[in-house]
Amino acid sequence: MDIAYWIAAGLLALFYLYGGGVKVVRSKEQLRPMMAWVDGMPMPAVRALGTVEVLGALGLVLPPLTGIAPWLALAAAVGFVVLQIGAVRVHLGMGDRAIALNLTLAATAAVTAWLATAWL
Repeated sequence: MDIAYWIAAGLLALFYLYGGGVKVVRSKEQLRPMMAWVDGMPMPAVRALGTVEVLGALGLVLPPLTGIAPWLALAAAVGFVVLQIGAVRVHLGMGDRAIALNLTLAATAAVTAWLATAWL
């Protein structure tokens, strides 16, 4: 179970560290080619979302590594499931049917949440 958790959590953490970091540091013009939805959101909301993603990625990795509040890993994984449900709603609301990545991330986060229960 530990190896499976670290594979799933590691992949999610890498994805969200990159994606969140990009949202925090890049301008709307730089984000637009890869994230068309940014036009419909104010930049402070995009930056906040990026910050939440970076913190969630850290929450997947640091608590199990340190043994301090390991339940935070479960909270981070569940948070990513909720985040992707919201992302699917945003994409579908914009008429964008390309939600395979969002569904894959939601499924991976759900599996990670299940694996994280080993630390409870």
